[in-house]
Amino acid sequence: PTQKMPSTATALDFFQLFVPDNCIQNMVVQTNMYAKKFQERFGSDEGWRPVTAEEMKAFLGFVTSTSVHRCESVLSIWSSGFFGNRSIALKMSQSRFEKILKYFHIVAFRPSQGSNQGLYKIQPFLDSLQQSFGCTFRPSQTQVLHEPLIDEDPVFITTCTERELRKRKKRKFSLWVRQCTSTGFICQVSVHLKEGQGSDGLAALKNKPQLHSLVAKQLCQNISGQNTIVFTGPSMTSLSLFSQFSKQGIFCCGLLSTRKSDCTGLPQSMLVCGSAPAQRGQWRIMMKGSLSLISWYNKGHFRFLTNGYSPTKQGVIIKRKSGEIPCPLAVEAFAAHLSYICKYDDKYSKYFIFHKPNKTWQQVFWLSISIAINNAYILYKMSDAYAVKRHSRAQFGETLVRELLDLDQGSPTQ
Repeated sequence: PTQKMPSTATALDFFQLFVPDNCIQNMVVQTNMYAKKFQERFGSDEGWRPVTAEEMKAFLGFVTSTSVHRCESVLSIWSSGFFGNRSIALKMSQSRFEKILKYFHIVAFRPSQGSNQGLYKIQPFLDSLQQSFGCTFRPSQTQVLHEPLIDEDPVFITTCTERELRKRKKRKFSLWVRQCTSTGFICQVSVHLKEGQGSDGLAALKNKPQLHSLVAKQLCQNISGQNTIVFTGPSMTSLSLFSQFSKQGIFCCGLLSTRKSDCTGLPQSMLVCGSAPAQRGQWRIMMKGSLSLISWYNKGHFRFLTNGYSPTKQGVIIKRKSGEIPCPLAVEAFAAHLSYICKYDDKYSKYFIFHKPNKTWQQVFWLSISIAINNAYILYKMSDAYAVKRHSRAQFGETLVRELLDLDQGSPTQ
């Protein structure tokens, strides 16, 4: 962390490192402006009154509570069913919450410039979030570029009933992150729409490798010359991208796939399997300048491209059944850092906000709030405040909901 938080710092204090009061006040102003514009066009709404900053915090608290209690609909808080939550429900009536939900906005009016940008309603918030991520934390040397799990992804869909699957709509955006492999802190976020006429739409790009290369450049634009080692999956790994990163002083290590990767410029002899049977733990290396192409065999051929590790240094992969399998150091490092991120995805999913709005910009907003809460907990665990209370992830989430709703710390949230 770049600043030392006091031992008395609350969950809300850590959250507001990323979503400060001025950001919440902007939501209040924009929501009231949109409500006024909407009513001028479609007729007055007698049940509406301008929202306040206190109500906006409570609104965020209500929606965030769906991540703590795993309920699909935020409106179930006011029901008498299993997810009914009387202690929270007393803070605001359901009708008032629905009014705020109806008019909630980050940007009420389309800007005159760049009006084709599909994410204009959320972009100022994303820019603010990116800046706060960079200002509050210095990540480790090793970082990963990847797509984090979202609750519409296959691992979550397998647990859904057929009725729930019918209700789900296909997500219209893709999200990539640059994540610290030592702590799990998400340092930067890149969002792209899957449809649309604007420059942020996938239709503007010819193929996926071209898009993923663009995403990688965006995520790494602030780390040139910082001695960072970036790990990438097959969709991002390419000779052209790694060559550009080398010129910027960014070191790389990526897994290659003949199906998913852009293999332009790579020697064909390294991309095809040899006729002679390979033994487990064997590898071949070809070099060009500082870049090394490694073909390693372990029940199949795995290919890696790197300029961050010496190809002559040996590492080892430890398997429970097979014991130690020799490999280049780059392969050992890739496996270690990627496996940490896979384990970390499970922790990060604890803060999924399950509220599902229809509008894409709102889906991106609540996903961004989930990431902000995730980062807030990481900073909390590294602070003196953790030594005082030692909250688990679930306890931190519940405490944050109580503080957003301005409830007494002793009152239950469920």
